[in-house]
Order: sequence, then C-alpha cells, then structure tokens
Amino acid sequence: MWLHGHMASRIEDYALLSDLHTGALVGRDGSLDWLCFPRFDSPAVFAALLGDEHNGRWRLAPVEGKVVSRNYVGSTFVLETLWESATGTARVTEFMPIGDRRASVVRRIDGVTGTVEFQQEITIRPGYGSVLPWVRRVHHHAGHSIILAAAGPDALVLRGQELPRAVDHQHAGTFSVAAGERVEQEFIWYPSHRPVPRDINLDSALAQTLEYWNGWAAKYNQDGKYAAMVERSLLVLRALTHEDTGGIVAAPTTSLPEDFGGPRNWDYRFCWLRDAALTLEAMLTHGYEAVAIKWRDWLLRAVAGDPEDLQIMYGLGGERQLAEGVLEHLTGYEGATPVRIGNGAVGQYQADVVGEVLVALEKLRQAGGQEDHFSWPLQLAMLTFVERHLADKDHGIWEMRGNLQYFTHSRVMMWAAFDCGVRAARNHGLKGPVERWEELREQLRGEIMEHGFNTKLNTFTQTYDGAATDASLLVIPQVGFVAYDSTEMLGTVAALEKELVDDDGLILRYRTTTGIDGLSAGEHPFLACSFWLVEQYAHSGRQDDAVALMDKLVGLANEVGLLSEEYSMKHGRMAGNFPQAFSHLALVRAADALHGTEQLSMASDGGRTDGRKPARPLGAPQDTPS
Repeated sequence: MWLHGHMASRIEDYALLSDLHTGALVGRDGSLDWLCFPRFDSPAVFAALLGDEHNGRWRLAPVEGKVVSRNYVGSTFVLETLWESATGTARVTEFMPIGDRRASVVRRIDGVTGTVEFQQEITIRPGYGSVLPWVRRVHHHAGHSIILAAAGPDALVLRGQELPRAVDHQHAGTFSVAAGERVEQEFIWYPSHRPVPRDINLDSALAQTLEYWNGWAAKYNQDGKYAAMVERSLLVLRALTHEDTGGIVAAPTTSLPEDFGGPRNWDYRFCWLRDAALTLEAMLTHGYEAVAIKWRDWLLRAVAGDPEDLQIMYGLGGERQLAEGVLEHLTGYEGATPVRIGNGAVGQYQADVVGEVLVALEKLRQAGGQEDHFSWPLQLAMLTFVERHLADKDHGIWEMRGNLQYFTHSRVMMWAAFDCGVRAARNHGLKGPVERWEELREQLRGEIMEHGFNTKLNTFTQTYDGAATDASLLVIPQVGFVAYDSTEMLGTVAALEKELVDDDGLILRYRTTTGIDGLSAGEHPFLACSFWLVEQYAHSGRQDDAVALMDKLVGLANEVGLLSEEYSMKHGRMAGNFPQAFSHLALVRAADALHGTEQLSMASDGGRTDGRKPARPLGAPQDTPS
C-alpha cells in the first residue's frame, strides 16, 4: 500500500489544469493536491497542498519509475507526462474537459513500451479537507461500478477502469498497463441533490478541449525571442478567467507562503480590479478584444451602485462579502500558518485602483471600443469618487496592514484617473467637467512633485515626504506621468537599484524591515516588479540590462511555463500563490517593451521586411498627455 506521510511538492513542481471555471494543481509525483469544485473560490475537495494526504488528494504514478518528460500539448492545458520504469514506459494525459458544462478531471494512462505497474490513491475530503464524506461503491446504470462520495451539497464520482478499493477511509490499488493498452478515469463533481452525471465520450472531450485551447491561442501571432512565454502567459490569464462571468482570479490557490514558514499567506482566488484592468490591456494589445469586452461587462456589474461602495476586489461573480477567516485544521504549506480563506483586504481603501481601471478603459477606447449608456456614466461616477477622496490616505498597492499613508504610486494613479477623464473628453468627445479634471490633474502633479519626489535623494519615494523607495514607483512612467528616461526616473531607478535590487538582480517590493506593512519582516523578490524593471530598462536605453534580466526571469518559470508570485534565489525555488496572474501580466508587458524597442531599432536601421506592425508597449500612451 502507498506510504503515508505525503508532503506537498515544491511549488514549481506543479502544473495547472483548467476548465475556465476552476483549476487543479498536479505535481511531478503524479499527485493532484489542490482542486476546488465547481469554482476557483469553492471549498477544496483535495487540499493536501496545504496539509497532508488526509486532507485530500488523488495520486497516480508508477510503483517505481521516473518522469522522462512533462509538457502541455501544444498551446493547451492538456498535460502529458511520460513515465519510465524498469519494465517499460507509459504516458499519462490529464485535462479538465471544456465545453460540456461539466466539473471533472480526466486521467488517461497509455502503455507505450513494455509493461508499467501503476499505483493510485484517492482521498476525497470536501470542505478544504475537513469533511469525511460517505463513500460507497455502486453499480452504475451504464453497466460498470463507480465510486460515489457525498457530503452535504457536494457529490463526487470516480468512474472508469481499474478503480481502487476502500482502505482506511481512502481508496487505493495497483494495476498494470502494457504497450498499446489504455486505462481511463474521470473524477466528477456535481450537486448532491442531482442525479449522477451521464458518461461522456472521453475521446471527444479531449478533442474538444484541445481544439478550444489551440483555437484560442491561434489569435496570438507575435514573433520575437519571448513569443512562446508571452503566449503561455496569455493562456494562463485565460485559464484564470471564469468563462461565464468574465472575472479573473489573481491565482487559483490560497495561502502558499510569501515567506516559508511565515504568516504572509493570503487567499488570491478573487478578482482584483487592478489585475483585471491590466489583463484587459494585455488582451487588447494582443488582439483579444472579446475577452476585454467581457471583462468590462464584469466590471460594470461588479461595481454597479453607489461609487462610495467601490471595493478593490470582488468574487468571481461580483460578490462583495469576502470576509477573511482561518482554517485551523490545515497545517499549512510546509508549516506556514495561518491558512486563510477570504481576504481582509476587501475592506481596504487603495487609492490607485480607480486609476488602473480608467487607464484600461482608455486603452479600450483607443482600440475602438464604444461606450454605452452605462460604461461612461460609471466612469464619471468613479472620477467623482476620486475627487471626494483626494485628501484621504490609503493602504497602497501592496495592501499594507499598517498605518494609512500618502503613497506616491497611489497619488500618481489618481493623477492618471483625471488624465484619462481629460483624454476622454478632449480626444473622444465624451461629456464631463473637463476643466475641473484638468485643474485637479495639475494640482496632483504639483503635489506629487513637492511631496513624492525627494530632491536631495533625486528619487520618487514610497510615501510623501519620505526617504524609502518602493518598486511600485516603476509604474510612474507607464501611465505617462514622466518619461522613462526623465531625470526623475533615472534617479529613481538608481535609488531602487541601491536599496531594493538584490545581488541576483531581482527587486523587492519594499523593505519589510521598516514595519510599514504591519507584519513581521521577510519576503522574497516579487516577480512582477522585476518585469517592471525590465520594461524600465528597455525604454531608457539599457537594452542589454533589460535582456539580461528578462532572460533570468523567464528562466525562473517551471518546465510548463508557469510563474508564482515570488522567487527565492537563496532557496532556488518559487514562493507565493501559483500560478500568479500578476507575474504573467508583467511578463507580457516586459516582453512587449523589449519587442517594441527592438522594432524601433530595426526601423532606424532600415525597418522590418516582413510587413508586420511592431507591438506598442502596453504602458506607452498613444498620444502625449495634455
């Protein structure tokens, strides 16, 4: 029988499966350790990632063997793993069917050479690994047995060949697959008050799933050194977007630690307006207008109502109640506690968020998106909200849990909000108090330069009248407040390199030792910030530095192209929730910046010969700020 004492794999050893409603994490060891059904934010039915095998998992692997290769099939989230044992080789194909309105995971084992003996163990634990369901083996009307588990609202079925047998509140067993033989299993969730879902043709389900992903990716046609990573990043963003609502989760996981063994463990299975706005920009830049429009529609529904009730984040369907709680029964990833569900940041005021949203909607207008009877009035209301809160301090982009501050990045994004309002009126003929917006924009510019730029240190600062820096300052030129190569930004970059860039060239968000975030010190470089630094280098004449850092960053992705939130060079491993939308968003921006500057360089040397239009960097304004 399978040995107990399972520990979660290293974060980078996981691959993501997605059905556009939820996601599963499968380790290199063949263990499916995290799966929430039926939505990303539903309670997990497999939660070994944050505990042990008793909290639920589904492991399938040779009794003795090693992974020869593991990859996604083409531009999809269909995972293929080639296993080799002393007696043969076998291929395991895993996917979540798309298009059948079905919540399931399929695992197919094909014998390639010789014979391989597989062992499997499945422990079903709804309620984040806390609920022991009623499990029984029953004879299905289709003429075969199934394993049926039920607990409260959840029912789960394992069907297929070579089903395991009950052993000590779990199911386990072995089977052999010879060359040319196939074993298939499907694990399905459904509401317990409904009948068992019908069987489906797994060949057709696989073909449909492959067709969907490859068809979606076919719209992406940019070339360049980082094209493959950009495509995979766009696919990750799509995989984290709910098919029906259009909301995008920041990550499919909760409580993967930013600092191993520490308390910086957060639930990222929700929709941050900031992440969603940046996703809109990324999709627009690469030709996915329909996805961008769907996000805008999600936004309109989510924030509809009194602007004073605006939140920084919502549930997948626009839910507002995301209260933070702790799962005491889970021991945490490698002992990192507490394990949190919900997110207390939902009640924070983050002054940059409206600016992020309005910048994205401005990009949509520039791309030809038409305002309707709801979308422009909503933006008017959001600008009124910004004006009402001009005097208010905030928690900042990093969701500080310490004292409220005037964060320079937040104030710049408020400037950007009014700048977008001015552009909407002056360039697109939309109605609004444009003179008032121009006045407020200039007022903010003067205030930021007086209090957010330290002339003695020649750098923008994290907070007003301070001396510390913050990686969020790299966003300042992205919205056109100053140029990338302005003396202010070059001075800021020099200060960031001195204060926050580590010996490996990666940049920290800020110095946690100051206590500004209200938490104990300790975290690793935040990958998105390092991608921002690539973008800054690319746009300020430091192409070699940009390429060197970009090469290092894309080299931190795992074998299937996924990135987490942070990376510890000291430990040589990923940290934080995974895969992380923000990291992949920033990768796309950085690659576009490099691609754009390469095109400009080629144009100055005589131009391209393939007739393709160079991609515009996501953050580069199409017209000069007025």
